[in-house]
Amino acid sequence: MEIVEVGPRDGLQNEKRVLPTRTKVEYARRAVAAGLRRLEVAAFARPDRMPQLADAEDVLRGVPRGAGVRYIALVLNGRGLDRILALDPGHRPDEINFVVVATDEFARRNQGMTTMASLDGFRSVAGRARAAGLGVTLTVAAAFGCPFTGEVRPDRVREIVADAGAMDELCLADTIGVGVPAQVGELAAAVREVVDVPLRAHFHNTRNTGYANAIAAATLGFVALDASLGGIGGCPFAPAATGNIATEDLAYLLNRSGLATGVAVPHAAATGAWIGAELGLDTLPAQLGRAGDFPG
Repeated sequence: MEIVEVGPRDGLQNEKRVLPTRTKVEYARRAVAAGLRRLEVAAFARPDRMPQLADAEDVLRGVPRGAGVRYIALVLNGRGLDRILALDPGHRPDEINFVVVATDEFARRNQGMTTMASLDGFRSVAGRARAAGLGVTLTVAAAFGCPFTGEVRPDRVREIVADAGAMDELCLADTIGVGVPAQVGELAAAVREVVDVPLRAHFHNTRNTGYANAIAAATLGFVALDASLGGIGGCPFAPAATGNIATEDLAYLLNRSGLATGVAVPHAAATGAWIGAELGLDTLPAQLGRAGDFPG
């Protein structure tokens, strides 16, 4: 089971402290050393909206390459893709992740446009990115619920995905951590009616259901799960959204369930503790840093 490490992007974007580029590069290096092989490390967004990630190009120039590692960058529009394509090919990400928010109200607050307008942007960017040899993931954010309008129906998510066009992977995101395992199954069934691509999931543990949702997704055939070392992060545009499920805790759960991740849990926990200290956090959501691996 593949864990996608999103701490260097989704984790850092919600933290108050802005880390220097060298620390972000070291974060990626330590994550790779812990066994992670797919990492979302940059966001090509407006620096005034995401000052924590304003050095996207420099991070991508510095992260370690090779050893089967693939890097992902968040892209929100054509300008972001232009910045990627301006990089030397050896410094580009291997994939882009484009986010479309499931509800118009959240989409307006997050991206300044409606869901369908954002979807138009995805189709344009996805075509150009694939032509340039980049993998393309569409993430449907707030797929499990919206902080402003409430419940999101599975057929709403299905309609978005049906209109999206070509992609290499679809990620269903519980951006505010309201989902439960039954919804994972309902959404998976809904989107599989209209697309035949690998499914990935992104869970937050706001209401302590993130790990239950993750194991549900694993049993339903999702091929990848997002997590962040230490459980850092959240969504700066969603009220009260807490951190992602923690990489070290998720790796422990999956490894012990017979779903090998390739992640060395003690090394991952140590990296989670390290990034927490770099951010000046007194406590972390992750449990493995305190409880330890088993058997020890």
